[in-house]
Amino acid sequence: MTRVLVLAALGVAPVLLSAQEPTDTARLGPIVVTAERLPIPAAAVPAAVTVLAGAALRAQGIRSVADALRTVPGVTVVATGSFGAQTSLFVRGGESDYVKVLIDGVPQNQPGGAFDFAHLTLDAVDRIEVVRGPVSVLYGSDAVAGVVQIFTRAGHGAPRTAMSVRAGSFGSTEVSADLAGGGPTMGYSLSASRFGSDGIYAVNNAYRDAVVSGRLSWRPDPRSDVGLSLRFGDDVFHYPTDGAGNIVDTNQRQTTRGLSAGLEAGRFLSPRLEARVTAAYHEDEVRFDDEPDDSLDTGPFASYHSRDRIRRFALGGRANVHVSSGTILTGGTELEWQRQRGTTLDTARHTGAVYAQAVAGLERAVSMTVGARLEDNQQFGAHVTARAGAAWRIATGTRLRGSAGTGFKEPTFYENFATGFVRGNPQLEPEQSTSWELGAERTLTERVSIGLTYFDQRFRNLVLYSFAPVGPDSVNYVNVARALARGVELTITARLGGGRTAELGYTRLTTRVLTGGPDPAFEAGKTLLRRPRDAATAALSTPLGARGVFSFAARYIGRRDDFDYGAFTRVTLRPYVRADVAGEYRLAARRAAVPELTLTGRVENLFNAPYAEVKNFPAPRRTFLAGGRLSFGR
Repeated sequence: MTRVLVLAALGVAPVLLSAQEPTDTARLGPIVVTAERLPIPAAAVPAAVTVLAGAALRAQGIRSVADALRTVPGVTVVATGSFGAQTSLFVRGGESDYVKVLIDGVPQNQPGGAFDFAHLTLDAVDRIEVVRGPVSVLYGSDAVAGVVQIFTRAGHGAPRTAMSVRAGSFGSTEVSADLAGGGPTMGYSLSASRFGSDGIYAVNNAYRDAVVSGRLSWRPDPRSDVGLSLRFGDDVFHYPTDGAGNIVDTNQRQTTRGLSAGLEAGRFLSPRLEARVTAAYHEDEVRFDDEPDDSLDTGPFASYHSRDRIRRFALGGRANVHVSSGTILTGGTELEWQRQRGTTLDTARHTGAVYAQAVAGLERAVSMTVGARLEDNQQFGAHVTARAGAAWRIATGTRLRGSAGTGFKEPTFYENFATGFVRGNPQLEPEQSTSWELGAERTLTERVSIGLTYFDQRFRNLVLYSFAPVGPDSVNYVNVARALARGVELTITARLGGGRTAELGYTRLTTRVLTGGPDPAFEAGKTLLRRPRDAATAALSTPLGARGVFSFAARYIGRRDDFDYGAFTRVTLRPYVRADVAGEYRLAARRAAVPELTLTGRVENLFNAPYAEVKNFPAPRRTFLAGGRLSFGR
């Protein structure tokens, strides 16, 4: 199967060299927000940033944010098998809970950083900004290796509606509906979707995901803006497997439902002073249910039920002082309250922070960023993070950049407060990182560009689980491990004539556990689990006349270590190549009072490659979804 990627690269490379004129792509945008918490030119950002356009992703038939992120340099997505199974994100070799996930500014992670990408869909997504590197100065805990922020659509213009239906392999069905519109001062958008699948196992593997999201924007005058976003998800995942991948149960399931709500308001108090306030609320209700399989299933573990409600509520305020057209000073403060109540735990904690940042030289050849944050956490007390960086636009089409910084992640509730058979440690310190990177970008011709980044990350105070109680308090979690992750990211992008685009990407990653501990997954001298040493992608998109688009993408994931929890030993997973194709074709142009009909189709794992991203949990084989979309309005 490795030949598939070679053939894909050979097919894309000539197109790169024959490009005729530049056009916009789905991967690069002129303005980014997440990296500095300000809308500034992408060329002035010292960190590595990738922007994915929601419309382009949907044109490729991609349903989930996780699949959209698979082609981002330095990013590894790992799913535990079937649709709806636990899906994790590793950025530049960091842990899976080292990435802050935001929807319109609202944190989605559970306290301590954990986030399951399995249920995060592209509903109403306008764009996704991915910042690689530590951003704890602006976003606090969890932003150790990066930030993924999803911005939903803000409606404008005459009302527009769309309805789509798709069906395909494994009994999968998907329906969705969208409404958007607005006027000079008000915009609105509303989206709803439902996806269902029987799953890849013969028994007890059904999955259902329902999402409703909306956004309202209001500009009462040229100096003020108010935005409100809401998102509600309701998911049920049935799984027959145990932690080792064995099929052992016919009716266990996980139910997750929750609300995300964000409010942000800003006003220019003077031409140079802007004030902004935010409120963010996120709630997850997580249930595990397992009834007896049959009348003979009467043992002590025949049934299990748990229910936990996890809440995060945050208030923030910041001021942006526009000293000049290219210099902005930012100062802000945040308060957050976290709460978990239910079968597993009943606990709470809070944190407060102040931060400051200076961005200078936005209109010059050299731009700089420097910032610091003081966090006061109820559990571990005061903690300081900082970062600095610069971007140098040497000449038209050439840019150098560099940055360095620190990040941190607070312990999870369970690591701090677990009771019973496992005992948490309230004295844990935050996990910390020190990182730096150097990058260069060059436009080889007016149509082909190349980017190269070297990064180095050091992690310390990693929290590990000890089977044997530790210390006088007999706790099971301790800060002991240290690790490193360093590597190179290479991208080649072509903006081709006629709306065609082509991209190649490669990431080389080296990881190592420097100091191990009681957890066998962290063995000194070994690599970090589930992070491939080599990863490559190739993608091509081309219009089908004036009415359609065809896209092809292939990715190669090299060897990587994992842990077999059945045999309780470290193993090495084989490399694999997965290729996907997708297309959409508009049957007729939209006219007044006549809906537009577009046919859509997507095939994942085109060559039916057998592979697993997690040991003992096979990934879906060839999968297709096909259907259509009706659009009304202009």
